[in-house]
Amino acid sequence: MRPKPDGTLQFAFFDYDLPPQLIAQEPCAERDASRLMMVRRADASIGHRLFRQLPDLLNPGDLLVLNDTRVLPARLFGRRSRTGGKWEGLFLHALPDGLWEVMCQTRGRLTAGERVAVDEGKLQLELISRTAEGHWLVKPSESATPVDLLNAFGHLPIPPYIRKGMDNQSDRERYQTVFAQQPGAVAAPTAGLHFTPRLFEALRERNIEWTFVTLHVGVGTFQPIQVEDFRQHRMHREWGELSEGTAETISRCQQRGGRVVAVGTTSVRVLETVAASGNIRGWSGETELFLYPPYEFRAVDILITNFHLPRSSLLLLAGAFAGVELLERAYKTAVERAYRFYSYGDAMLIF
Repeated sequence: MRPKPDGTLQFAFFDYDLPPQLIAQEPCAERDASRLMMVRRADASIGHRLFRQLPDLLNPGDLLVLNDTRVLPARLFGRRSRTGGKWEGLFLHALPDGLWEVMCQTRGRLTAGERVAVDEGKLQLELISRTAEGHWLVKPSESATPVDLLNAFGHLPIPPYIRKGMDNQSDRERYQTVFAQQPGAVAAPTAGLHFTPRLFEALRERNIEWTFVTLHVGVGTFQPIQVEDFRQHRMHREWGELSEGTAETISRCQQRGGRVVAVGTTSVRVLETVAASGNIRGWSGETELFLYPPYEFRAVDILITNFHLPRSSLLLLAGAFAGVELLERAYKTAVERAYRFYSYGDAMLIF
């Protein structure tokens, strides 16, 4: 990373090339059978393990912090009542008045008052008005909760680089962590996808604890950074929560000399959002924290993360934690050794 004559920062690795065949289209047959690259900052070494070996790579007394958000079946397919044309939508969130904010995709121009028939008309969505961001506020015909309606009529919003965004039945289970509890995300916290009940049992036997935060991953996680100087990127907002109980668990870990292991960049965002204003404490709200090199991490000692897309804020976060040169070498090694990339891919342990 170096400054250009006009003062912007150039991050050559930011636009790395990836052979398309390395983008995982399906998850591993067993979650914890994914590969795990070990990236050691102290001596800039790189090693290779399986994810199920994670308990042996951590110390007794360490603490895992996982994101317990649950992915909503937020993708909707329907037909426009006015033209009969195909329509696709992505539920973003519900407003207090019962309206939904939805990203819409269709041919032609949508107009207020139009209706969309989802699942052969079993659910009707009336278009009310557009937002400043170009989304639509829609009124569902049914009075059930958004979670219930999406579970009945929605599809898992698989990223476009997996099967061109077309989900299948197995994604209902596999594009969800085994510990998912709080519905609200439109994308999975993918580092958590590798965990299994037997892995948690192995962690327990090693006296390694775990706790949970929540961050509802938003659609902005897939949006590439377009500006020349990434510091000028406007970070998307995501809602998160860290409970008082989790804050106390983290405090006990730090007092005994244990290390805080953030599982995924989403857990990092919650922890560092809270730590930026002082000690770890109970918190809930929206965060737009943007982490890029250089950054001094206050709460996270170890990071478990998948391999991220070029020009993404997640790649910058990983670069801030590992160091740009080491992360670049790790990604080159991953390509050479045919690691599997992105949501259903392998993971790395940066420590």
